Amino acid sequence: MADPVTPADAVTWRTYGRGSRSSCALRVRASAAATVVMVLAVLVVPPLVQLDQQAVDLSAKLLPPSWAHPFGTDDVGRDLLLRCVYGLRVSLLVGLVAALVATVVGTAVGAAAGALGGWTDRLLMRAVDTLSSVPHLLLGVFVVALFRPGLWPVVASVAVTHWLSTARIVRAEVLSLRGRPYVDAAVSGGASRWRVTVRHLLPGVLPQAGLAAVLMVPHAMWHESALSFLGLGLPAHQASLGTLVQGGRGSLLAGDWWPTLFPGLLLVLPTPAIAGLAGAWRDRLNLRRRSELTL
Repeated sequence: MADPVTPADAVTWRTYGRGSRSSCALRVRASAAATVVMVLAVLVVPPLVQLDQQAVDLSAKLLPPSWAHPFGTDDVGRDLLLRCVYGLRVSLLVGLVAALVATVVGTAVGAAAGALGGWTDRLLMRAVDTLSSVPHLLLGVFVVALFRPGLWPVVASVAVTHWLSTARIVRAEVLSLRGRPYVDAAVSGGASRWRVTVRHLLPGVLPQAGLAAVLMVPHAMWHESALSFLGLGLPAHQASLGTLVQGGRGSLLAGDWWPTLFPGLLLVLPTPAIAGLAGAWRDRLNLRRRSELTL
């Protein structure tokens, strides 16, 4: 005869203490503050500062950080702070637009594969697996090489290479939603497959797709910076974080660290800021899913 289960042997749920909740709240506030500062910088600084980011002053080249130039100047005397703000604006624009396009494409492919099933699902997922086997950077270089250097070829390159993970996430979510009672009720009531997908499946996957889009923004920024650093993305005269890091490489070898450090910091900063906000979003989604499972 089996021994009775005592309260000590029972499964207990892990709960978050007051310290854990306060640290999570602090992390979310810090992430939100950093995100707001970045957005305000790219929106407010260029109109308020009536300076030309392309203005060359060879008498002030490679000045270290000071009150007049908080980030110093580059190798042709341009103010590095203003150049970094413009570069951050371009990189954020590329990241946001590319993440939006990739999310739309990935959601459409994943929803079609999960809702239709059968040979359509197998064909679409084999296409996703085939494209996933090619390194993102190599595929991005191939796409950019088809066009002249510019902003929109970079956006297209990043979008084409970043929708694959979203397609997998959406497909898995659609497959889990297909077994829900309200979906079975809609099918039993005579609803078409298109109506079930649009009215029941897509609204259920939009939160996960939105979370994937948010997490994709810093990844797209890194991808754009890598292409620009290699000289395959934006033109060298157009400020982006990748072109600024690439332009400061020669100064770094000469001992001038600021032309590379500050653009690099602005490239790294969005990643923990956006990841902190996305983590809070993910926790809310998980709480809602746990509450649905207990109904």
